[in-house]
Amino acid sequence: MNDLTYIQEKFVNYIEKIIQSNKLSHSYLIELGDFSLDFPLVLLFVKMILCSEMVDDVENLNCNRCNTCKLIDENSFPDLQIIEAEGSQIKKNQLLSLKGEYQNKSLIGKRRVYIIKNAEKLNPSSANTILKFLEEPEEGVIAILLTSNRYQILDTILSRCQVLSLLDDSETEIVDDKIIVFMRYLIHPEDLFIHYKEIYDSILSDKETAREIFFAVEKILINYLSTKSRNKNSSIFSFLDNVNANILLSYITIIEEEIPKLVYNINYKLWLDCIYSRFVEVK
Repeated sequence: MNDLTYIQEKFVNYIEKIIQSNKLSHSYLIELGDFSLDFPLVLLFVKMILCSEMVDDVENLNCNRCNTCKLIDENSFPDLQIIEAEGSQIKKNQLLSLKGEYQNKSLIGKRRVYIIKNAEKLNPSSANTILKFLEEPEEGVIAILLTSNRYQILDTILSRCQVLSLLDDSETEIVDDKIIVFMRYLIHPEDLFIHYKEIYDSILSDKETAREIFFAVEKILINYLSTKSRNKNSSIFSFLDNVNANILLSYITIIEEEIPKLVYNINYKLWLDCIYSRFVEVK
């Protein structure tokens, strides 16, 4: 693992934290740079998810105490399905077949994983099919969608996935001051209610703005946790240093669970109350 790039190291560090804290989401969208270099890292994540020995550190995988890693490398592990485009598109029948198979419980472990390569190749019909699968996930089934560009994915799918990235854009990204202000309130979540009107008027004034802000916060928290153990954090986020990593992981989970509800919730302020309350409960 010593030849990994900085971005790849961040990814590995974060997926280890996910497994160690038992904070698995039911769906991930992972942006890849060089597929041949990055896909093996995705398989490391899959191996930890499916490991019968509960290995939570990539260095301890392929331990030969079970056949899981070997079978995954051979693409013959029964609880892992990989969907690829047929021609130029991923078709509806491929996903219907997957959904039918994954409605049955695993005979091996508690979890099953499916990977959709080049998820931007979902056509309208197959995209609608996978959306229904993401909206009502089977217990223990984890989706991993792969793409080179998250913005080629339908918003309705994107909003139901936790986004991880192996693209090198986090170091140069300019962070809006409003996001920093909101995050300072977030680490003391009772302040979200104390300063409700101020936050509503100047930061989260409408649904679309809230969606963008919360997506940005989620990405920042993921990047922060990915680099924390390597002491490479930007001083701009030093106010997060005293916050327990499990609390930040819980915030990420809350955001990914609540953002899809924003689309359908008619009463925006009621939605804000709900997500604020969930943040308070974590503390």
